[in-house]
Amino acid sequence: MKNLLSSLAISIGVAVAVLQPVAAVAEPFQAVDVDRSQVTFNVQQMGVGTEGSFKRFDASFTFDPERPDQAKGRFDIDLTSIDTGLSEADQEVQGELWFDTARHPKASFVLDGLQATGPRRYEARGQLTIKGRTQEVRAPFELTPDAVMKGSFAMKRSDFAIGEGMWASFDVVANEITVRFTLKLN
Repeated sequence: MKNLLSSLAISIGVAVAVLQPVAAVAEPFQAVDVDRSQVTFNVQQMGVGTEGSFKRFDASFTFDPERPDQAKGRFDIDLTSIDTGLSEADQEVQGELWFDTARHPKASFVLDGLQATGPRRYEARGQLTIKGRTQEVRAPFELTPDAVMKGSFAMKRSDFAIGEGMWASFDVVANEITVRFTLKLN
């Protein structure tokens, strides 16, 4: 009898340990912890991958994994917070030919819809606006057991007039930019 109770207690303990991460992910989320989140990008420059990030952004997001179709969200990036690793490059891309942060200081993503694509996998669909130009973006992501959204999407800088004039050619800086996000949900 003692062995049976011991086995039952171990089974219950294992079940609780296994199901606990699933239960944590199934909770509705009301916010993004921007201090524990990040947005990075990669672009080919002269054939070499160049990484960068944005240091300041705001996000509002409500999401219930059981009802993804009811999710709402907005994400605003302070374009002046770009960090390419070179202060000269950071200043250059804030200029009129690139982001034109004097007139367009932020990029915005507004969520239009969210759908489940598999266990803990989703696709966000929404409108991305940069420099006053808006394009639809689809961003697949995974929701980890510790409530972190990890995903990425590709965009074309020409769709948003990022890199005009002498920078319009894709010889030096490629047209495609990969944006990656890691957002901690609360």
